[in-house]
Amino acid sequence: MKFAICNETFQDWPFEKAFAFARECGYTGLEIAPFTINTDAREISAARRAEVRKQAEAADLQIIGLHWLLAKTTGFYLTTPDADVRRKTSEYLQELARLCRDLGGSVMVLGSPLQRNLLPNVTMDQAMGFAAEVLSSAMPVMEQLDVTLAVEPLGPADGNFLNTAAEGVKLCEMVGSSHCRLHLDCKAMSSEPTPIPDLLRQFRREMVHFHANDPNLRGPGMGELDFVPIFQALGEIDYRGWVSVEVFDYTPGVERLAKDSIDYMLDVCEKVGG
Repeated sequence: MKFAICNETFQDWPFEKAFAFARECGYTGLEIAPFTINTDAREISAARRAEVRKQAEAADLQIIGLHWLLAKTTGFYLTTPDADVRRKTSEYLQELARLCRDLGGSVMVLGSPLQRNLLPNVTMDQAMGFAAEVLSSAMPVMEQLDVTLAVEPLGPADGNFLNTAAEGVKLCEMVGSSHCRLHLDCKAMSSEPTPIPDLLRQFRREMVHFHANDPNLRGPGMGELDFVPIFQALGEIDYRGWVSVEVFDYTPGVERLAKDSIDYMLDVCEKVGG
């Protein structure tokens, strides 16, 4: 398996230090939150994009893509009835696709619940239609750049739009592009009644990217979630994408979050023969 880590895990560490430590731990990939470079992707110069890419390459890491796409931004919303805001949101996703490609990445994880939750008087069907319009408008650029948008379902604790893998697949089908596919996240999947390994098997054809974390908001192995059956399922479905560590509770400290997570996953791999 290929292991990556989300760079905001390192909080205020300089990129050179963070990237070097990630590689020392054993990661070979990085997933970038755009706001760690600039809260407005349009303000990230070509020189800065090239610099970040070179910093990753110097640490022998591949930047696999972006996540937290709309976090810390203003004026963008996926499910708004405001057509002008939807247009601006689609245009911003297109700029993020250019950033992703400039950094060497090929996948963009669309979570950002604060920019997609249902607004007053907007029904779920309307919200799905609005979201599909925004994403469909961005697809020509993503297809041209060969960047895939990975739609991320999130549990009800995080929002009220796209709470299940099935809903994520439905949105992808509405968009109707091979560059709009499904992202699955352990913390989010743990809120569904169907066991995580079964969800992985069910949506094996739609899934393009995977986040490893625990429902307690920390890294894999730092809570009660057993990753042995999860990794067994990933092996069964011949998943060849990245397994990317994403955490939300930084209490244990950067070093422990990064190192203990991959050490646990490598141990699980040995157990399942992966």
